[in-house]
Amino acid sequence: MNKNIVLCGVGGQGTVLASKLIAAAAMEKGIPVMSAETIGMAQRGGSVFSHLRMGENVYSPMIAQNTADIILGFEPGETVRMLPYLKRNGTVVVSSRAIMPVTSSLTDSCYNGESMIEYIKRNVDNTIVIDTDKACEELGSSKVLNVLLLGAAVSTGVIGLSKEDIRNALMKRLPEKLLDLNFKALDYVELHR
Repeated sequence: MNKNIVLCGVGGQGTVLASKLIAAAAMEKGIPVMSAETIGMAQRGGSVFSHLRMGENVYSPMIAQNTADIILGFEPGETVRMLPYLKRNGTVVVSSRAIMPVTSSLTDSCYNGESMIEYIKRNVDNTIVIDTDKACEELGSSKVLNVLLLGAAVSTGVIGLSKEDIRNALMKRLPEKLLDLNFKALDYVELHR
């Protein structure tokens, strides 16, 4: 079961933690994992992405173009930027919430997240768009965006891990007081279809 997973967003959305949760869950099951993150601009709201590869005979953490099984997109524009990595018939799980990139805000250029979502839908048959603003409001916190999207991605079956695998990873990495909310976020998309 080799899997190539790209996670992308902007700084502060929990992209790296989501990547670490997937890696921890896979390693707990004895699945070899390699990962690499680009987080230099994270503190400034800049682009953040992780490449995560799971399975036997994986010798590099970097994913070649046209080979990712799934893209977990925390922000629509960043997801569009990562589409060249997606393989044919790959899956995209993307948040509907657009965050204006730093470069756009500095140049007064317009940025339309809806047009990015439409572009993804036109170019990727297996696209799941999550209304994360609504979900986070119902959950009572925007800090669970990463686990919310991770739950949606796991529900596709593409990642090859179960929600129970992710729950166990959460229990080992988060303080007990945060577990209940994160468990609700993990199950949210499946319960609200």
